Amino acid sequence: MSGRRLGVGGLIDRGRPLAFTFEGRALGGFAGDTLASALLANGVSVLARSFKYHRPRGLMAAGAEEPNALVQLGVGARAEPNLAATQIELYEGLTARPVNCWPSAGFDIGAAADLIGRFIPAGFYYKTFMWPGWRWFEPFIRAAAGLGRASSARDPDRYEARYAHCDLLIIGAGPAGLAAALAASAAGKRVMLVEQDSRLGGSLVWKRAKIDGQSGLDWIAAASAKLEEAPETMVLTRTTAVGYFDHDSLTLIERVTDHLGPAAPPQRPRQRLWMVRAVRVVLATGAIERPLVFPGNDKPGILLASAVEQYLGRWAVLPGETAVVFTDNDSAYGAAHAFLDAGGKVAALVDSRPSPPPPLSEALRARGVDILPGAVVVGAHGRPALAAVDVKDRQGRVRRIDADLLGMSGGWNPTAHLFSQSGGTLAWDEAIAAFRPGVSAQAEVSVGAAAGVFALDAAVTQAWRATAAPCSAPPKVEDTAGPWSIEPLWRVQAPGKAFVDFQNDVTAADIELSAREAFVSVEHLKRYTTLGMAPDQGKTSNVNALAIMAELTDRTVAQAGTTRFRFPYTAVSFGALGGRMRDELFRPMRRLPTHDRQQEAGAVLEEYGGWLRPAYYPRPGESLEDARRREALGVRQAVGLFEGSPLGKIEVCGPDAGEFLDRIYANQMSSLKVGQIRYGLMLNELGVVIDDGVATRLAKDRFLVGTTSAGADRIAAWLEEWLQCEWTGLEVLTAPLTTASAVLTLSGPKSRAVLDAVGVDFPVGPAEFPHMTFRAGKVADIPARVSRVSFTGEVSFEVGVPADRAGELWDAMLAAGAPYGLVSVGVEAWMLLRTEKGYLHVGADTDGATLPGDVGFGQVLKRKHDFLGRRSLTLSGNLRPDRPQLVGLRVIGDVAALPVGAHLRRPSARGASEGFVTSAGFSPILGRGVSLGMVRGGRGRHGEELEVASADGRGRRVRIAPPGEYDRPGDRLHG
Repeated sequence: MSGRRLGVGGLIDRGRPLAFTFEGRALGGFAGDTLASALLANGVSVLARSFKYHRPRGLMAAGAEEPNALVQLGVGARAEPNLAATQIELYEGLTARPVNCWPSAGFDIGAAADLIGRFIPAGFYYKTFMWPGWRWFEPFIRAAAGLGRASSARDPDRYEARYAHCDLLIIGAGPAGLAAALAASAAGKRVMLVEQDSRLGGSLVWKRAKIDGQSGLDWIAAASAKLEEAPETMVLTRTTAVGYFDHDSLTLIERVTDHLGPAAPPQRPRQRLWMVRAVRVVLATGAIERPLVFPGNDKPGILLASAVEQYLGRWAVLPGETAVVFTDNDSAYGAAHAFLDAGGKVAALVDSRPSPPPPLSEALRARGVDILPGAVVVGAHGRPALAAVDVKDRQGRVRRIDADLLGMSGGWNPTAHLFSQSGGTLAWDEAIAAFRPGVSAQAEVSVGAAAGVFALDAAVTQAWRATAAPCSAPPKVEDTAGPWSIEPLWRVQAPGKAFVDFQNDVTAADIELSAREAFVSVEHLKRYTTLGMAPDQGKTSNVNALAIMAELTDRTVAQAGTTRFRFPYTAVSFGALGGRMRDELFRPMRRLPTHDRQQEAGAVLEEYGGWLRPAYYPRPGESLEDARRREALGVRQAVGLFEGSPLGKIEVCGPDAGEFLDRIYANQMSSLKVGQIRYGLMLNELGVVIDDGVATRLAKDRFLVGTTSAGADRIAAWLEEWLQCEWTGLEVLTAPLTTASAVLTLSGPKSRAVLDAVGVDFPVGPAEFPHMTFRAGKVADIPARVSRVSFTGEVSFEVGVPADRAGELWDAMLAAGAPYGLVSVGVEAWMLLRTEKGYLHVGADTDGATLPGDVGFGQVLKRKHDFLGRRSLTLSGNLRPDRPQLVGLRVIGDVAALPVGAHLRRPSARGASEGFVTSAGFSPILGRGVSLGMVRGGRGRHGEELEVASADGRGRRVRIAPPGEYDRPGDRLHG
């Protein structure tokens, strides 16, 4: 194949030459070229290598369906692998190279795989790599996997995301899509018209047609002008609809500056992701031409017939000098005429049908073309590119025809990918020998070639009327083509490799092997052979493969069925999916209301449950452990200040609020009196502990539900789910208030004195304000909710104030607490304090199987009232006495802390684990390590000794004890 540029014609701008490089060669093209058309014009025949056999491959298509010409675009940080050359718009300085080959596409060492092809058929990897073991083969297989190489450098480009909604979203701006957009915009509809190409018009760009008395290009220009003037119409070119989801929500990728390359203005994004919700969707996505399956059909120089037309009509490139056209339908005859009109020679038109339509054959025969009805191509010759083909006529005679171009057409598949993603059901249409949209599942309609309507006049009329809006007659199309017909030829049976999936090197013989080995389901066929799993996702291969399998298993193609069309329709960059969500925006950390104060205090900030919180407040020369011990000791001996704002705060209001919480909690909340607080566990339907916290009764019909910091958002959504989906009869409202208010906690024996010094308008003595009660009033002249609850085992006051006044209260507490030795306390010391006391920490001391009985709440089963998870708790497996249970672990003969996660076993035994350490640390107030753990049947084993089984704790002994080693009677808690 030796392509060349025609002197006239096409839609390229010959006044704007562009220089580019491919595989290190300096080449030239014009504005309006794609990389594919420019390479073809420069006579480059081998653009890539196939994945498995590394066979030389050239262009086969002209659009998104291209399976062969995959390239690595750009260098350095902007290098992007596995892009189809047919979708890359040429720009000045473009640099590209082929993938999956070394040292070059023309001479590839990996081509040795083709020589041993008979030994590596489909599925060979499932049989070959079993012995002596996968690990022996894994490094080599991983090294060979993939095609191009993604850059490891930071992506320098910007990406954006937008949301939109419209009355009518039209995907595809060919003649059908333009007609639908004109009709809807004239009716005043809010319209979005989306086209993946840089130009509107679809096939009208390269095919001859007349609409409303104008040429196709003139009609496109007039239609574009009308749509630009329509106030409620948006037209997006270079935009691909890649996904169709529930509720008519579609994802689009707009290539904003890809066509400009590195010269794009830095203030503009490279790509933009659109999420569009439409009242109605029109799919005018066209159709994809099928290749024919015959021996040698993968040689460079063998193109789809429609691609030949496109390179001629749009880019003024003659793909060869002498052509043979091979078809089983009417459409390829137009490609033969176009090739002749451009000055090429058509040596023969091979039509597998015994009786092609006389008007088509006679028109070509009159131009000197040899028409061969009932014939097939049985071989292709040339190295590396096509030089001749073998044609077998209806009498069985084979003759060789010299040709450097073969245009093939096996029929057309409506582009039903988005339709299928939407949930629609495909139907097999014998008239067009293809799957077309059948029953829609959403507010969608497919029109034109996407619906299997290939006649231009019928397609435009159908699309015009599909909008349910037109008030005038549709555009008048002068369509001279007769009825379209096809007699499908699914494969030519002759010696040699006949390829079905071109990129993954899946042949017709591989499908036969799959059938012999009983992998006849389309899903099994796909995975056994890797058919349809290449970057083109089976756009040119799937229907041929399904038809061959159907033939082999005595089924119809409809009975064979199809695999699932999945998101995305074409490859999507990770940058577009991420948008601006990168670096700190990838997972934004929430900041405390006193964040600035924490930084000023020198706190070491770390992530806890999505919040950036102080881990500890180091003084000069202090380590984390030093600071943790000092802060914990400060709380025990004086008073500490801790910010607990991330703790979940959810108001539950309504006449049925008490009943609702009784169902949510494993213990009863409706019996609380106003102003009282109760600790409770929340379980899921399996009876597993998912969160804990305190509930406060603010009024008869109003509660404040407290959750863990990590569970705040999750529990708020969970409560709403139960109200909206299950208990719809309850009169209850929930309001998440976690970020609306801040919580500053004073804890320690001097906390009451500090609170008095700050200033409160209610008594805070132990008699007037006892443990587990609530008061509302003012603290430091700030409206506040104050709870007497404790996570440390000391007298504590949790003071809740509006978030915007947290800094003011923090400063007042620091100033008031200075004379009392107040210390700021980080999360690390806070966790140590609760471990000393033996308090449960959901997530640290529990896992996805922990039940309330495992942590000492077995009495919940005595409740008469039903609650979530109750029935699961009565299952025999959940009542076993040897379940892991929360216990304290006292180190024997040592004061060092145990390693968290260390497993425990019986002394001098090498049997199964008896449990593990869940929380541990060195207690400065006790002068030794304190630990909690989960031990099988632990509550019945108090006093028993176990051995620590870990690298840094081997040989150490622990004694099982009740949880908590500090102030067991609770005297300090009550003050």
